[in-house]
Amino acid sequence: MHHQLSVAIGQCSDKGLKDINQDFYGIYIPKEPQLSSKGIAIAVADGISSSDVSHIASQAAVTGFLEDYYCTSEAWSVKKSVHRVLTATNSWLHAQTRQNRHCYDKDRGYVCTLSAMIVKSTTAHLFHVGDTRIYRLRGRELEQLTDDHRLWISPQKSYLSRAMGIDSHLELDYRTVTVETGDVFVLATDGIYEFVCSQYLIDRIDASETDLDATAAAIVAEALDRGSDDNLTIQIVRIDNLPSPASGEVLSGLAELPFPPLLEARMQFDGYTIVRALHASSRSHLFLAVDNDTGHQVAIKTPSIDLRGDPAYLERFMMEDWIARRINSAHVLKPCAQSRRRNFLYVVTEFVDGQTLAQWMIDHPQPDLETVRGIVEQIGKGLRAFHRLEMLHQDLRPENIMIDTTGTVKIIDFGATRVAGIVEINPAEAPSQRLGTAQYSAPEYFLGDEGSQRSDLFSLAVITYQMLGGRLPYGADVAKCRSRADQNKLHYDELHYDHPQIPSWIDAAIRRAVHPDPYQRHGDVAEFLFDLRHPNQGFLNKTRAPLLERNPAIFWKSVAAMLAFTVIALALALGTSQQRLAMESSRLLNQRGDTNSPAMHVDRMAPPLPTPAPVH
Repeated sequence: MHHQLSVAIGQCSDKGLKDINQDFYGIYIPKEPQLSSKGIAIAVADGISSSDVSHIASQAAVTGFLEDYYCTSEAWSVKKSVHRVLTATNSWLHAQTRQNRHCYDKDRGYVCTLSAMIVKSTTAHLFHVGDTRIYRLRGRELEQLTDDHRLWISPQKSYLSRAMGIDSHLELDYRTVTVETGDVFVLATDGIYEFVCSQYLIDRIDASETDLDATAAAIVAEALDRGSDDNLTIQIVRIDNLPSPASGEVLSGLAELPFPPLLEARMQFDGYTIVRALHASSRSHLFLAVDNDTGHQVAIKTPSIDLRGDPAYLERFMMEDWIARRINSAHVLKPCAQSRRRNFLYVVTEFVDGQTLAQWMIDHPQPDLETVRGIVEQIGKGLRAFHRLEMLHQDLRPENIMIDTTGTVKIIDFGATRVAGIVEINPAEAPSQRLGTAQYSAPEYFLGDEGSQRSDLFSLAVITYQMLGGRLPYGADVAKCRSRADQNKLHYDELHYDHPQIPSWIDAAIRRAVHPDPYQRHGDVAEFLFDLRHPNQGFLNKTRAPLLERNPAIFWKSVAAMLAFTVIALALALGTSQQRLAMESSRLLNQRGDTNSPAMHVDRMAPPLPTPAPVH
């Protein structure tokens, strides 16, 4: 028997000595399938006492969190879903403060603290801002899981450094902790934890059996008796049961269905008439069929007979329909609405009347650049639909891309797709092996790293290169590299060497997108698509033609101006040198003609030389 996630709850709140209660708290336990896909949500908020409207902020923060979180996509991770919800709530609170008469006084605005928790599968996701607290009691040890966002001016005075609505930007603390059966989580405001000691909390919770509400009320009463002068709120959440691994299956109902029989042409099957087989592989079988109710052609996909005993394969097979129903894009295969009860395990999708991209490349060995751009842009739009839902396709290759008779491109086959929200349900069962095709898989997969949106971009860029050049950018060398050092030795073969009609800036865009280091690639598929139509500025700066070629007139005018400047500078320097030389010569002449100089005076006083005697 499979267990579901179940908890016991105890809650109590009191205004204490205050006129009103500015705290707000809540919990929501959904039914299946949201219990498995989204988890249980708990939250408590504490308004600031200096504001007359902070109780509104507390209520808005908690109710917005509990209501809007379950409206986010099941494919999103808990972190992304909660961040989106709380960021929107924070923006609304901050806008309300800016519009009231105390718009420049944050202490009187729509401000509150918030601590929230999502318990999903065997993990607790904690979100925190302010000075409310979350504790975990395991055994007899009480551990504080959050940090107070307070700035202490003195031992008696402090201020909130972070809170909901205090600023347009929200900075949340986020952490995850593993949950075990019997764990107790306590969410409390400062009116509780500043006046009740840890030992009392441990003893009181341990003594409780079934009535946790009474336990919460007793803790509130204890805080009041010990002099609490603030609002008091406490929530106690005890984990009674954790889901077993099998209950984490999103489509657990389908797991109970029998495998379909061998399908053949003209066969009646669950309200469909089988027309013919379309494709068969070791992973699945695909058939063209007609819906007997609507008369529309559909494609029926059945699991491989050889893999019926592989639970991981069956999980991925059932996930394909789940994924397709959550993506709304003209460039992603669309599932058909299930109007009848399903008696067997299979998937029904729209029938794409066309050919795979692999066959298209065989039929068009030398396509023009604009045609390639058009196909790649459609694939990119489909990929972005995956990425917006935190999904990675992970097996993008020509065989998984269809082009119909209208020229519309569609991504098919989601058997390797990674969904962040589903991986969180049971991280231990997340596939660790590489599921994609080696020739199109990003290098990081071969090092055992997790993929990212840049990994899908790598596959798209490889397909782009293959369409233009008829080969792969690194051949088969990527799959042989088992270290970063090996990957750094990969050599990218330039397209324009063999295909001069392809601009070098197109080559530069593809080279960047297939870089072995994922952090050197484009950050988003849209950025790569843009570079396929517009030369990247970084490339232009490196390959810009000399000024002589771009504008000879300006070049020679610049040269003439520089020469003229040089001549003027030399002339000025020569004139200065001549002036200095003239001044030095004049100084020396003046020294020689000065009659008062000692040297000249000695010469005048010297006796005349003797006259030589005549020689006889």
